[in-house]
Amino acid sequence: MHGDDSQLSVTRRDLLRLIGLSAGGAAMYAVMNRLGLAAESPYKGTPVLQGAPRGTSVLILGAGLAGMVAAYELRQAGYKVQVLEYNARPGGRNWTLRGGDTYTELGGFTQHCQFERGLYINPGPWRIPYHHRGLLDYCKKLNIPLQPFVQVNYNAYLHSAKAFDGKPQRYRAINADYRGHIAELLAKVTQQGKLDAHVTKDEQGLLLDSLRQWGALNENYAYAAGPHVSNRRGYDREPGGGLSAKPLDSQPLQLHDVLSSRLWSGLTDGENYEFQDTLFQPVGGMGRIGEAFGKQLDGAIRYNAKVTAIHQDEHGVTVSYDDARRAGHTQTARADWCICTIPLSILSQLPMNVSAPMAAAIGAVPYAASVKVGLQFKRRFWEEDEHIYGGITLTDLPINTISYPSSDFNRTGKGVLLGAYLYGLDAYQFTAMPPDERVRRAVEYGSQIHPQYRQEFENGVAVAWHRAPFTLGCFATWTDELRAKHYDNLCQIDGRIALAGEHASYLPAWQEGAVTSALDVISRLHQRVVAGGAA
Repeated sequence: MHGDDSQLSVTRRDLLRLIGLSAGGAAMYAVMNRLGLAAESPYKGTPVLQGAPRGTSVLILGAGLAGMVAAYELRQAGYKVQVLEYNARPGGRNWTLRGGDTYTELGGFTQHCQFERGLYINPGPWRIPYHHRGLLDYCKKLNIPLQPFVQVNYNAYLHSAKAFDGKPQRYRAINADYRGHIAELLAKVTQQGKLDAHVTKDEQGLLLDSLRQWGALNENYAYAAGPHVSNRRGYDREPGGGLSAKPLDSQPLQLHDVLSSRLWSGLTDGENYEFQDTLFQPVGGMGRIGEAFGKQLDGAIRYNAKVTAIHQDEHGVTVSYDDARRAGHTQTARADWCICTIPLSILSQLPMNVSAPMAAAIGAVPYAASVKVGLQFKRRFWEEDEHIYGGITLTDLPINTISYPSSDFNRTGKGVLLGAYLYGLDAYQFTAMPPDERVRRAVEYGSQIHPQYRQEFENGVAVAWHRAPFTLGCFATWTDELRAKHYDNLCQIDGRIALAGEHASYLPAWQEGAVTSALDVISRLHQRVVAGGAA
């Protein structure tokens, strides 16, 4: 999901070090993926599946991206495909909530989205990195229009309730001041000859020139108020025309204040591999991808099908399922093979006769907690009042993230923000609240950054992923120990059953993990079918 923004109160280095010490290297790797520090798609194109025996059938459980990619490619290759999906829609976690939609979570709370037409929130994944080539390729094949997703906006905020009297600071100001002060310190060290053992005299001149440019230092290699600094951090009075044309330079923050604020911990998000330009989003919401796959697979997907049991024998697989809208009438579906993309958090509760190693793997992997809150406002005040067009504000408040829409810029009328993106302990606390309380808290916390919240807020929706009946969590959280013990067993074809999904990938939480997992498993399954059996 992606996903991915850091708590400002803890540095990434400290966080990764602590996770590495306590849970192992792959747990750190999983968090690095979460923070965007290590994840690249292995996608090299879709597999060529030739020679499928005529009439061979495959039953696919789940119409999320993994299930629909598998169904799409297998149908193209001539397989007889049927998909069972719990929800009344395709996409799984690839999902967009729009005005008029209804969502009921575990516990019976039903939310009726009241967003204005054309406005939406993505409860699950919300951006596509440029190097997630598999997903982008399917967007091209399915004619899904994309637009840029703004990750870093220098005019958005970095905020800590414990710094600067709780007043949010513009990203560009913290970025300029942190860089400027560090550049000045390094320039002083260089001029004092303390780098002589590391940098030659000729290189020292180049280093000083580079520091002056990088840090906006003056001719004395000092970071001080002036036009060069204001051109980085902004002006107290903008340059204009006529008699009011002369700008007024801004005053940099002191190094001590910048360091003690810890706001610098939010500066590297856009430099992480996952979030470097260019990122994309489908026009109209991430759910457009699942909807497009659903149209391609029209007639092959049975919706509202709640799987209750999976049984294989030497000839095929039989799956029992109920109508998810009303229990009591069990039906069965049977096929020669089964690809199961049901999240492990659900699958671990279902009777299924697989080998002991696969069963152990299915039951071993926990799922992350996450909550997203979408808020509709009477007007796009972030643009009109604060000139923020797209991008993300980070805060140490429980809401963690505010993301501004990367579409309909400069539009009059209402707008929807991602008003909170929580994970960890804060997510568990919000999950325990009724949805309307989650929304109320998001407005309360957000008003500490944007006071306009109180006047402009209209309505909201809040999705807590541990209460989503079709996932019971956000994404699979592997540790180094778990991967070493269970990952290969999870990904094996077990008799006539194979698993796929982001949980069966090294791209946890990302849609690309689901796509590449599906392509991998159908290639191996096809080889086994052509070879003639379930050995």
